Amino acid sequence: MASKLKAGIVGGTGMVGQRFVQLLDNHPWFEVTAIAASSSSAGKTYEEAVRNRWKMSTPIPEQVKNIVVQDASKVEEVAAGVDFIFCAVDMKKEEIKALEEAYAKTGTPVVSNNSAHRWTPDVPMIIPEINHAHLEVIAAQRKRLGTPTGFIVAKPNCSIQSYVPQLHALQAFKPSKVVVSTYQAISGAGKSFAEWPEMVDNVIPYIGGEEEKSEQEPLRIWGRVANGEIVKAETPLITAHCVRVPVTDGHLATVLVSFEDKPSREQILESWRAYKGRPQELELPSAPKQFITYFEDNDRPQTKLDRDLEAGMGIAAGRLREDTLFDYKFVGLSHNTLRGAAGGAVLIAELLKAEGYIQPK
Repeated sequence: MASKLKAGIVGGTGMVGQRFVQLLDNHPWFEVTAIAASSSSAGKTYEEAVRNRWKMSTPIPEQVKNIVVQDASKVEEVAAGVDFIFCAVDMKKEEIKALEEAYAKTGTPVVSNNSAHRWTPDVPMIIPEINHAHLEVIAAQRKRLGTPTGFIVAKPNCSIQSYVPQLHALQAFKPSKVVVSTYQAISGAGKSFAEWPEMVDNVIPYIGGEEEKSEQEPLRIWGRVANGEIVKAETPLITAHCVRVPVTDGHLATVLVSFEDKPSREQILESWRAYKGRPQELELPSAPKQFITYFEDNDRPQTKLDRDLEAGMGIAAGRLREDTLFDYKFVGLSHNTLRGAAGGAVLIAELLKAEGYIQPK
């Protein structure tokens, strides 16, 4: 590649924004040329803006330290210096929707880590290995927004990455009913133990809005494009419990599932082992070589041991066995700030570039 695409990070000072900065350091296809945040950070260098709140385990990359943070609300100014943006802002839903559409209308593709547009009918919500075909709805979205090049693509909620891939690989057997319980890390709330001491030695049995997302978003992922919008699937029926646990990173899920056509245990394991998606076919830079990894040991996957599988982009499964009420049960695990947030968004951007949706301006 002659030159890298210019990436902007809107919301670049928060935890997910910092993860974008970390992941894009030395990326083969993208380079960070603009960082935008609230007006309180605007005008400072990135190093100054995050000096006392850098949460990553690696130092601030040298290439971004002296980038002057821009005001995210000054859309035209930010958009002028980039080919596309990642968006991870902490604002009210309607404000986020308006901000992302404003960027898209400048002709700038928006890869969103926010939930605001996940249910906008012509905005694809993508897990690249599963529903890349939904990208075709971008044509209808561009028409609505009045731009030949800009658009918004949303990344789904972090919790569903721990069980939707395993269920998707078994679609041939028609999953019909699913009960899932998720055990979610504190970084999913954008916090560390230092900032949230109440979570030490504690479990909170409620995460606002999370259960509805965990039940409904998979149906949109499994939906179809019709008349310029995405129509969600009607099955399987999913019910969810979502709890916050004292873990830094990694969302674990326990899953009960019944099928219309019950597979054998060997068929399930082979389906997981053999499953490949578009990112694996295209050999995208951030794509895991093995999408779903099954652990035979009864005490795996473990959050601390296995969240970094395939550089945090792989999906883990374990403890597959028959159930007395449902057909089978298993455990799933994914890294919530890598596969589930910034890493997943970077993989979406790689897919969009490979498929020709993101081009140099």
